[in-house]
Amino acid sequence: MSYEVTATRRRPKTFDELAGQQFVSATLKSSIENGSIAHAYLFSGPRGCGKTSAARILARSLNCEKGPAAAPCGVCTQCVEIAKSASLDVIEIDGASNTSVNDVRQIKDEVLFPPNSSRYKIYIIDEVHMLSNGAFNALLKTIEEPPPYVIFVFATTELHKVPATIKSRCQQFAFKLIPVETISQILKDTCAEIGIKAEDEALFWIARESTGSLRDAYTLFDQVASFADGHIRAALIREKLGLTGLDNLNSLTEACVARDAGKALSLLDGVIANGVAIEQFVIDYAGYFRSLLLLKSGVTRESLLGYPPDRFSAAVRDALNLRRLERALELTLNLYRNIRYSVSPRFELEVLISALCALPDWISQDELREMIAQTRASLGGTPVPAAVSNTAFTPPFASAPQPASAPQPASVPQPASAPQPADQPAPQPPVMPPPVMGQNPAAPPLPREVENVLRIFNGEVVPS
Repeated sequence: MSYEVTATRRRPKTFDELAGQQFVSATLKSSIENGSIAHAYLFSGPRGCGKTSAARILARSLNCEKGPAAAPCGVCTQCVEIAKSASLDVIEIDGASNTSVNDVRQIKDEVLFPPNSSRYKIYIIDEVHMLSNGAFNALLKTIEEPPPYVIFVFATTELHKVPATIKSRCQQFAFKLIPVETISQILKDTCAEIGIKAEDEALFWIARESTGSLRDAYTLFDQVASFADGHIRAALIREKLGLTGLDNLNSLTEACVARDAGKALSLLDGVIANGVAIEQFVIDYAGYFRSLLLLKSGVTRESLLGYPPDRFSAAVRDALNLRRLERALELTLNLYRNIRYSVSPRFELEVLISALCALPDWISQDELREMIAQTRASLGGTPVPAAVSNTAFTPPFASAPQPASAPQPASVPQPASAPQPADQPAPQPPVMPPPVMGQNPAAPPLPREVENVLRIFNGEVVPS
């Protein structure tokens, strides 16, 4: 028997086998059991999450010889033919290659004839958003009032490109990305089925790289299994696919936070010498800093971090606070955007490593504001409250000098004021504006060096 890829061999055959789409499965099963079958369905969602499989399961459930049944038998003639894509009454159309009005006209002519040997004639149009505007308009009347034996199932990865007139005539189902834990468990079951060993870390890496697409996970699994020789290991995957690995990233970053630029650059040279592409290294490094940022924010889910929390270096976690991790991630993302236009991507990467070695000494704007506030308070100025330490403030020396007041003329006697009526309130004294935060007339003048720092911080020009 010829080889069959895992994605095809393990394609779900019932709604219960449809992974990660509980709402879709429950709703379709309930509608079949109650006999409330719509004439048009619209399945939308990311690639590889089960849209076409759900359409085929729906077709088998409706045309099963023992149905309509929420769970098709899988052994009757109709179920077997639909599973092999050989049924004359279940027509699968590729919307990307049948986009014209003439293709839709052919469908309009075909729906006039009843099904050949099934209960329903079902049209499954994949990537329906690729149809032209004329084709959509020609299809409107047909999907709004089709013959009672015709059902349309549309599948698309770009729902926003489907006209609202089509959406309003269909029951819409939004398919979701499949969780990493679910894909990892499915891969374990696959390994048990075909009789190969696999490390949990390796299967988790495959599930994470698939980004929620079970078909992508099966494709990557087949590739890894082809060179794993019956035992899928994380170390072997890193060696064969040219991946950086968490241990290398931990060692490199530990050298950076220790300000040992020589060791860090030497470790980088070793990673590149092992065949890791520079772009792939930058991607892995950005993911590493993202995981540290999430971990520093209190997120401990392994599916988001990519690894167990205790696998990340404690020295790096202690040396870099939240602001420095944000800075490191920003520098790494900027590098990925710039290397495509660089003379030498490796030079750019080495500059990044050198900058990361100086990261422990980097001061954020929030920290600088706090230091300035503490300096003002220690020199006798009014302390800046912590709640407003991030707001701009006006130092005493920043206010413009006031001109000397002109001499006031001698006071002229004023006539006695008229008596106020009893029902009017007495005049209140004028309310004086509050003093500018940080000003203290009684405080001694600030040293010139501190004044220059404050002037630069407030965007002023420091005189030479």
